[in-house]
Amino acid sequence: MLNRTPLFEAHRKSNAKLVDFSGWEMPLHYGSQIEEHHSVRRDAGMFDVSHMLAIDILGAHARRFLLQLLANNVERLAQPGKALYSCMLNEQAGIIDDLIVYFLADGVYRLVVNAGTAEKDLNWICSQCERTGLDVNVVSRRDLAMIAVQGPNAREKFWQANPKTRDVSQSVPGFCAVVSENWLIARTGYTGEDGFEVTLPGSEAVALWERLLAAGVAPAGLGARDTLRLEAGMNLYGQDMDERVTPMESGLQWTVDLGTSREFVGRTAINASQPTNKLVGLVLRERGVLRAHQKVQTRHGGGEITSGTFSPTLGLSIAFARLPVAIQVGEEVSVEVRGRGLTARTVKYPFVRHGKSLIDDQLA
Repeated sequence: MLNRTPLFEAHRKSNAKLVDFSGWEMPLHYGSQIEEHHSVRRDAGMFDVSHMLAIDILGAHARRFLLQLLANNVERLAQPGKALYSCMLNEQAGIIDDLIVYFLADGVYRLVVNAGTAEKDLNWICSQCERTGLDVNVVSRRDLAMIAVQGPNAREKFWQANPKTRDVSQSVPGFCAVVSENWLIARTGYTGEDGFEVTLPGSEAVALWERLLAAGVAPAGLGARDTLRLEAGMNLYGQDMDERVTPMESGLQWTVDLGTSREFVGRTAINASQPTNKLVGLVLRERGVLRAHQKVQTRHGGGEITSGTFSPTLGLSIAFARLPVAIQVGEEVSVEVRGRGLTARTVKYPFVRHGKSLIDDQLA
């Protein structure tokens, strides 16, 4: 039987198309993926992301432990409320998962990990805790729900639905969070738009969802979430990265702290290797749709699309592709689409941010 979030009945009430996503019965869309995409870009939409797992790292040695566990440097989290995006690597520098870590208080950190890797992540973290012998307590928080409210009007509509939170959250800067009673309100997201990701007790999730609906926030499913994140240049675990590739091959070198002498899992392997491939953006120059696993030919050698879609915002087909490291922005490549070689151009992503195209000059 598939797992269900506390919002499952709310999704059925809204006539969601439910699908199996990493063992969870989740909404793919509520009637129109395209309309949901545009709602987030133009107004406000909300996603049930309760299938993701919050893991609390507690104890006197919590920071020391995360300094060894994560490729990014949690020393950057100087004040409570700060958040950091990082990869968690194995000894070969393959990506076990990508995650956000929140610094909540001295000795109190929260990781938010992907649904499909949650159990693997939890086992890995516990094994590393045993290996280091540090004073750390690892707590899985399946009692919590998570709702992402995203879009240019997302924060205002969230406050309309929850007036008490305005005073505590209106001054929260990007990639930071605030605790309001028993809610964690983070100004983060996976869409390239402003908004909040709210973690709260599962028992309170339905009431929040219904208040947001009444405030005019459109429910959005996994389909829109995927097109939005790809337009925003954000990787998807299991497609654009996994344990077979390093952050350097996945456009995530900026998340790896090599500027200090800090030792973390995977650093030795990163120092010992030179990547032969990298992740680049593609825009199709002909009619068709780019999809994952399509083969790409370049003058430097071959590669493969990792994620591809039709961009509702741009009206073009876009993709990430893992290609030879020598390739440069602006080169034309050939993508095998339904047995034909179609022309695409390499571009610097993100493709869209805050509803605006970022690639017009690259296509001129």
